[in-house]
Amino acid sequence: MARILIKGLGLVFSGDFAQPRLDADAILIEGGKIAGIGTAKDFEAETTIDAQGCAVMPGLIDNHVHPAFGDWTPRQNQLGFIEAMVHGGTTTLISAGEVHLPGRPKDAVGVKALAIAAQRCFAAFRPMGARVLAGAPVPERGFRESDYQEMAAGGVTLLGEIGLGTLKEADEVVETMGWARKAGLNAMIHCGGPSIAGSNLMQAEVVIAADADIVAHINGGPTSLPAAELTKVIAGTKRAIEIVHNGNPRNAIHALKVLTEMGRLDRLVLGTDSPAGSGVQPLGVMRTISLLCSLGGLDPAIAIAAAGGNTARWRNIQAGVIKLGAAADLVFLDAPIGGAGRHADEAFTFGELPGIGMVMVDGEVKTMRSRNTPPAARIPTVLS
Repeated sequence: MARILIKGLGLVFSGDFAQPRLDADAILIEGGKIAGIGTAKDFEAETTIDAQGCAVMPGLIDNHVHPAFGDWTPRQNQLGFIEAMVHGGTTTLISAGEVHLPGRPKDAVGVKALAIAAQRCFAAFRPMGARVLAGAPVPERGFRESDYQEMAAGGVTLLGEIGLGTLKEADEVVETMGWARKAGLNAMIHCGGPSIAGSNLMQAEVVIAADADIVAHINGGPTSLPAAELTKVIAGTKRAIEIVHNGNPRNAIHALKVLTEMGRLDRLVLGTDSPAGSGVQPLGVMRTISLLCSLGGLDPAIAIAAAGGNTARWRNIQAGVIKLGAAADLVFLDAPIGGAGRHADEAFTFGELPGIGMVMVDGEVKTMRSRNTPPAARIPTVLS
C-alpha cells in the first residue's frame, strides 16, 4: 500500500493525556497506520498532503451513543446520523445500549440475541469508515451469571447502561457488576433521573456501590442529580466520569471543576448520549469540547484527550490517539473564518467550533471540507 506523507502541520494534538501535544510538522502513513511522526524531510512517500498549517487531532471517540441497526435512528426516524458524525470529527462510536430499537426485547433470550446481532452487524458495517462498537445489552431482573458469560462467549464486550432496564437497587446492581466484570464486559451505569420510559432514577449511593467502569452522563442524561450529589459520585468512585452533550451544561462545568481539583482529569471521558429527544448532534463531541474549554477553562489538548486516549483506555480499545502504530484516523481542523481564534485551540477557548478541512480513517480520506462545520481558514491540499 502506498505511503502517504502529511506535511505542513501546525498544532498536533495527540489525544494522549500524558503528552497531549506533539512537536512535529509531519505524519507518515503506511498500511492505514501511523508509521512516522516528525519532520517532513525525514520521510519519503508516494502521496503528499500539505496541511497548510492547520491542526490535526485523532478521530474523536463518542463514548455514549444509542444505535439501532444500520445508519438509522428510530428515536428521530433519521437516516445517516453516523455518517454525519464523521463529518463532525468522530470516527469511533461506543454503544451504551440499543435501547431505542422498536419492540426491544427484555427477556434473557431476546436481550442476548439482540446484543450478539448488534455486535455482529456493526462489526461488518462501517458507515463512512466509522467504527461502531455495538452490542451493549441492558441488564434486566431475572438474568443470571451464565447469561453474561454466554454473551461474552458470543463476542459481546460491552454492558449497556445499568438502570435503563429494571435493575435499580444497590444489591442487584452490585451483583450484576460482579458478573459482568467476571465475564470481561466493560460496563457503564446510568446516573441521574429517568430518561426513556421504563428507566430509573439512579442516585449517588447506588452509582457508587456499582463500581462500574463508566459513570454515564454525570451531568444528566438529560436530567442531572444535584451538584452536591455529583460531587459525592465523583469522590466515591475511582473509574471514568462521563460528561455528555445531551446533559446539563451547568453541571458539566461543576463535574469538570471537581475532577480538576482532584487532579484526576485522566478520568474524564466525553460522549453525546445521542440520538436523543433533542435530536442528532453530528458536532456533539466537538461542542462539548468547546463548552469545557470556553466556560470551564480546560486546555483544548486535554479536552481532545478526554474524547480520545482517555476513553480508549477506560474502554480497553485501540483508538483516539496519534502515535506510532495507531490507526491513521486523523481530523484536520482550523479556526473558522471570521471567528476570534487564530488557531483551532483558540477557537475552542473562545467557545467556537473549529472548521474541519479533512477526515481520514485508516489512512483513507473520507471527506474533505466537512458539510457540518463552519469553513476552516486553512484546509489540507492533496499534492500528489
